[in-house]
Amino acid sequence: MADTFDAVQLAHGSGGSLMRALIEEVIAAEFSDVQLEDAATLSFPEATGAASDVRLSFSTDTFVVHPLFFPGGDIGHLAVCGTVNDVATAGAIPRYLSVGFVLEEGLPIEDLKRILRSMCEVAREANVALVTGDTKVVGRGQGDGIFINTSGIGVIRPGLELSASNVQVGDKILLSGSLGDHGICIVSVREGLEFGTNITTDAAPLSGLIAGVLDAAPHTRCFRDPTRGGLASTLNEIADSSGVAMAVEEDAVPVHDQVRGACEMLGYDVFQVANEGKMVAFVPADEAEAALAAMRADRYGAEAAIIGEVVEGTAGRVALRNTFGATRIMDTLVGEQLPRIC
Repeated sequence: MADTFDAVQLAHGSGGSLMRALIEEVIAAEFSDVQLEDAATLSFPEATGAASDVRLSFSTDTFVVHPLFFPGGDIGHLAVCGTVNDVATAGAIPRYLSVGFVLEEGLPIEDLKRILRSMCEVAREANVALVTGDTKVVGRGQGDGIFINTSGIGVIRPGLELSASNVQVGDKILLSGSLGDHGICIVSVREGLEFGTNITTDAAPLSGLIAGVLDAAPHTRCFRDPTRGGLASTLNEIADSSGVAMAVEEDAVPVHDQVRGACEMLGYDVFQVANEGKMVAFVPADEAEAALAAMRADRYGAEAAIIGEVVEGTAGRVALRNTFGATRIMDTLVGEQLPRIC
């Protein structure tokens, strides 16, 4: 699909089907060693001897969100949270981050200081160290203020093997909280929209939440944060990877009323709207209640819910069931719903 275009389109950054095609058919086709997970798993048996394998989770992400500041956060806060969460999805304890800045000529120094302070604050909360980085400056009009790259490293729990390919029929699907807060927050500020209430970003470091779930449900199959492309794209990607079908109960999915109303007004599908502080977990049925309790015990998981299950059916198919028993396909995002939300 990606190579049907002669040039990169904005929609290739959406997190949906076009972005997946670009990564799989163009980028991964050239980079033979790339791992198509949120974070790569790296082994170093030579570090301590083969009997005691050291495994690291490594991830990198680049943030180009516009505007730079929004209710509840900013590009710096988002950059640290995003990479911490990607490292943690492999079952790792995040330890170190690098930071790369591309600064545009004319960026106010006070804005830069505000972003740096925000990064330091959330790094302290996540107990990660910002240890190295790089800074480049581009001409006025060439960088939109600031772009940030963060890369992270964490240590994976011994014996833990999390992967989207591990998901099995009968597993329960857990979501750590309400959908769509970040995407609607960004569009409301960008477009100057008033929804009668203050919608704030959900961006948050979730490594502690993930650790709690693994303590309570040690046979958890995988985690994934539903960022660009939203919950729909995330579930479809995992269903394809594991060759299973999924059934999601629409009424079980937490969505704040103001976000639901904004999506209806704007014509957005809330299941395709980006999130930056939510986590999806696939857990064996007999550990699901314990995992849910662990999520709800975390400050960022109070609204967590079991939203569906993995079922027999057409591989890769994700169905959404409503109150009346009717079902529809939960489609992957196609095209670009809202660019530059992270």
